[in-house]
Amino acid sequence: MRVFITGGNGFIGSAVVRLLVRRGCEVVCLLRPTSRTERLADLSYERVDGDVRDYDSVARGMEGCDATLHLAAPGSWGADDPAALREVIEDGTRNVLDAAGPLGRHRVVFVSSTAAVSCSEEPHVFDERAPFTVRDRSLLYAHAKHRAELLAARAHDRGVSVVTVNPAEVYGPGDVDLGTARNLIDFATSKPVLVCRGGTSIVHVDDVAAGILRALERGQSGERYILGGDNVTIAELARLVQELLGRHERIVMVPRRLARVASRVAMRLRIPLPYEPAVVPYATRYWFVDNSKARRELAVHFRSARDTVASTLAWLRARALI
Repeated sequence: MRVFITGGNGFIGSAVVRLLVRRGCEVVCLLRPTSRTERLADLSYERVDGDVRDYDSVARGMEGCDATLHLAAPGSWGADDPAALREVIEDGTRNVLDAAGPLGRHRVVFVSSTAAVSCSEEPHVFDERAPFTVRDRSLLYAHAKHRAELLAARAHDRGVSVVTVNPAEVYGPGDVDLGTARNLIDFATSKPVLVCRGGTSIVHVDDVAAGILRALERGQSGERYILGGDNVTIAELARLVQELLGRHERIVMVPRRLARVASRVAMRLRIPLPYEPAVVPYATRYWFVDNSKARRELAVHFRSARDTVASTLAWLRARALI
């Protein structure tokens, strides 16, 4: 199989490329001239220079390929720039789906997020059928992914074979940009450790990569599949990090409203905080999900939160980051 991939140099994307190469697939990566490619350094792939925002380069890269895995998205907590999210996530997804249309049996896997499923102020578990009820407009990434999923649904209706997967919060070795690993560093080094009421599903990067390929092989067009592991509260995640590191720092619960206001002010005035303020609008909500559909229909297995966090901490320790 010859597979075209956007975002193949990213944290999740490079794990997907590694799996594809291991399986003997030909891999074509869409990369910008400025893209960092150190995660792909030891892998064999064909490079297409371009940008997901440019339809012509997307269509050129997809020529002669059997499938497309679309992962391109801004990759850090502080990257919630409305224009970039619209151009990369929404317009980029539109370009991929429009380019796939004339290719007949070409299959697309769109990598969305559980942020596009839903969230709640109190613990509640959502599955793929949940209506998107996120009202806070500051959750720009969630809204952008939701609108991109609407594009995928419309493309399916007009005959494009497109499957959507929704990874939860992804951890694991190789997070060189410290996207989610920064959370663990904060829990490992802060004195005291500050947490808030909220929670998320965490998942290992290799389990997400496997789920994406299973969606390519087994997923039904027009369907979405949640790729998430254990649901944990922010306090439980902090305690797990402390336990695995053998540390016993005090964990302090910050009132939700105070955390949100302080983070908004800090970001607006560029005031440094002992944590990443852009995380707070997400961390003060519950993003709990049910992964049973992916386990049942895609035969994906998800490792425990303990194993996922332990492997990430080992990687961080090996790089003297904690």
